[in-house]
Amino acid sequence: MMFSNELLEIVGPAIVAGLMIALTHAPLGIEVLRRGIIFIDLAVAQIAGLGLVVGNMFIHDPSPWLIQFIALGHAIAAGLVFRKIEKTMPRHQEAIIGCAFVLAASLALLLLADHPHGGDEVKYLLSGQMLFVTWTDVAKHAPVYALILLAWFSKPGVRNNMGFYLLFALAITSSVQLVGVYVVFASLILPALAAVHSERPHVTAWFCGITALLSGITIATVFDQPVGPVIVLAYALSAIIIRTVTKSNGRNVRGVEG
Repeated sequence: MMFSNELLEIVGPAIVAGLMIALTHAPLGIEVLRRGIIFIDLAVAQIAGLGLVVGNMFIHDPSPWLIQFIALGHAIAAGLVFRKIEKTMPRHQEAIIGCAFVLAASLALLLLADHPHGGDEVKYLLSGQMLFVTWTDVAKHAPVYALILLAWFSKPGVRNNMGFYLLFALAITSSVQLVGVYVVFASLILPALAAVHSERPHVTAWFCGITALLSGITIATVFDQPVGPVIVLAYALSAIIIRTVTKSNGRNVRGVEG
């Protein structure tokens, strides 16, 4: 029983954090795919991560809320710039977003080059450390995800113009701290791709995300593997299976109707 309680104390917060991210990222990812700005999640996540690096390196003993504010400031600034590019240079938007990701990643690497634990910091930024998430972390970020989902479905108008970029920046700032850049990208794009042929895309994307999250954490825990990379693989496998099934069902329905 003691072992079970200890395991739950470690895995429980990771599962809840992953579920919050899966539920919130699904509709955001569908919108990203609709807009055709696939690299925006990577770019904003990396820029928010750069804010985390800057805050921790240049401010002595910063409070968690200050770090959160700095990371969010970086993410919102990126959103403002990308919104401006969407209006003025739509044909080159994806290329510029991709370049922003590379620049942010390079700056983070340069800042951490002489850090005694720079290698670990880069690894945690990219692949996350979900099993180190605590119930305190869950409680701190849960209101953010609840606010995003409430705004997204109760006020559809916020999905347009600058509202989308602000909500996106809020979500990514929290998510990159909890699960890392790779899982952020996977949880946004792969469920959206899985739902392309679905009649109920949000339900399909949620199902893909929840399935991937639960199976990924279970496999990683049982086989003692890094959780982040395993979850990314689980997202990919779930998306492939779900998209194949929904596409096949769609063809069968059209065949019967014909």
